[in-house]
Amino acid sequence: MVKQNTIAKELSLKGIGLHTANKVNLTFKPAGIDSGINFIRIDLPGKPVIKACVDSLLPPQFSPRRTSIGTDSVNVQTIEHLMAALAGRAIDNINIEIDNNEVPGLDGSSLNFLEILEKAGIAAQDKVRQQYSIREPVFVEEDGSSIIAVPSEEFRISYTLNYNHSALKTDFMELDLNPQVFKREIASARTFCLEDEANELQRHGMGRGANYENTLVVGKKGVIKNKLRFENEFVRHKMLDLIGDLYLIGSALKGHIIALRSGHSLNLKLAKKLSQQKMRFSAGGIGVKYHPAAGEELDVEAIKKILPHRDPFLFIDKIVSLEMGKRATGIKNLTMEDYFFKGHFPGRPVMPGVLIVEAMAQVGGVMMLAPEENRGKLAFFLSANNIKFRRTVLPGDQLVLEVEAGRIKSKTGQVFGKAFVEGKLVAEADLMFALVEG
Repeated sequence: MVKQNTIAKELSLKGIGLHTANKVNLTFKPAGIDSGINFIRIDLPGKPVIKACVDSLLPPQFSPRRTSIGTDSVNVQTIEHLMAALAGRAIDNINIEIDNNEVPGLDGSSLNFLEILEKAGIAAQDKVRQQYSIREPVFVEEDGSSIIAVPSEEFRISYTLNYNHSALKTDFMELDLNPQVFKREIASARTFCLEDEANELQRHGMGRGANYENTLVVGKKGVIKNKLRFENEFVRHKMLDLIGDLYLIGSALKGHIIALRSGHSLNLKLAKKLSQQKMRFSAGGIGVKYHPAAGEELDVEAIKKILPHRDPFLFIDKIVSLEMGKRATGIKNLTMEDYFFKGHFPGRPVMPGVLIVEAMAQVGGVMMLAPEENRGKLAFFLSANNIKFRRTVLPGDQLVLEVEAGRIKSKTGQVFGKAFVEGKLVAEADLMFALVEG
């Protein structure tokens, strides 16, 4: 299990902002478990804290061509290169004291940030690191640029650079990211702009702290007054920006990000959508990777860690017997407070038969997801055959649900279910599931 990380000791650095040219000092300090990445404006009254997350993002028109967080009056601009270093070095929790409104540009890459983090030392913390695995494809596009994010076992980025410029040829790069790869392939790639747009950007208040050393200025014949660190440094820097922007979802990411000509505006649209997906699936319990041991009795809270169902659609109170991948027995205690009794023949309440079948299916889902080969998968109900209802189920009854596995393959599973009240058969069905990656 990968642990959360902070830094081992306090360290500082200083510089000027790429866009504002403001002088700024940064101090990195260790932070506690689950505290996240926080910028603290120590130059302002009350030392306001701005959490680095999508909820803190400022709109692109506030600070074009960079990523900024906060409000109109209290903000921190151009955080992307620092965020990329934190993501690349797997730092989860850190406090960053800053005495102005823009992170220093330094050499225009993440390298100096990465170096100071490593000099401070990485300290593992006593809690598992949050990692979000993309559950379903997400697509964003604007002005001829696009990004699609799809499920993957690794954090992979595929980036296509495509400028209509003689010195910026179409380029492509794909990497599986980890701290070693980030340091070797991405961290030192510097920001860039076209010579044709440099003066215009400065007239609009951008790039005031930029120079030929911290920004690669690209003219018609190539880079002006500087040399490339990599032949394809431009596409590498675009990947660096994307890594930093996506770290605003608040956790490490597993997924394949396929980007065409994306910049900060589009990157942040994707970060917001992924954050929404993360919240939706976490609220449904799907993101929790819990798997019981054979023979373990599971209460309702343990069941919630396996199944995505929640009230009023969770129909199991307890699993009292579990033989992984073979058979299981669950319990549902019924009272007049169960919502379905109030509307299903209210004068003579009975449990709807379809809900008895659903309860059997939920016990079957727990049973099928327990074996090692099915861990991390989800069980979706495909079909029900040979359904028979023998007796009515009433308020006050204890419904005992017994399931036994039929044929379970890598992608499908068959379950035979029976439901009893006081030892008498009340319903039975043959159920079929699709097993899909979570």
